Amino acid sequence: MAVNFSEDEFQLAWTELDEPQLDGWEFFTETTGVKIYRLYHKESGLYEYKVFGSLPGCSPELCADVYMDLNYRKQWDSYVKELHEKDFNGQKVIYWEVKYPIPLSNRDYVYVRERRDLDMGGRKIWVVLAKSSSVSQCPEKRGVIRVQDYKQSLAIENDGSGDTKVFMNYFDNPGGMIPTWLVNWAAKTGVPAFLTDMKKACCNYSSFCKK
Repeated sequence: MAVNFSEDEFQLAWTELDEPQLDGWEFFTETTGVKIYRLYHKESGLYEYKVFGSLPGCSPELCADVYMDLNYRKQWDSYVKELHEKDFNGQKVIYWEVKYPIPLSNRDYVYVRERRDLDMGGRKIWVVLAKSSSVSQCPEKRGVIRVQDYKQSLAIENDGSGDTKVFMNYFDNPGGMIPTWLVNWAAKTGVPAFLTDMKKACCNYSSFCKK
């Protein structure tokens, strides 16, 4: 099985729960208890984002299970057009097509991911890493723009009061011509909305699993 992520990458993800690394980052927005910072990438003209927040009323293990369950995500994430995992030469790869508002073309992703449930001296932390991958068996579709540069890390743990403390770091280059206002709108509203949807999905997960 191919090794897609290093030990250092998992370490860097979860340590930001304690010590956010924000040198060079600018504060972007705060809404519903979620703080978002961004870092400008000169090469692409786009921003990378770091998100700090919480999911009240949800355990981190439940959040990790919901986050990893692709079949369930197709139920609760209205932006999913197509989402599935396949095995190519012993490596599990995910294909994900995302709905974009008309007249923009949909985007799709081909990526690998890995979840680790860590025990750091009795402290339980869940980390999920993902990044784009090039797989010849997943050719590009006509009318859909392939996102070639994508990465995301998620680290979660119990905050001590029964809620889930969340750190997320992500970057993707959607390609094509997307208006700046739409990019900013998506960054400001998309992540808080996603966490809100995640909370609802966590509350309904047991019912989904019983079906």
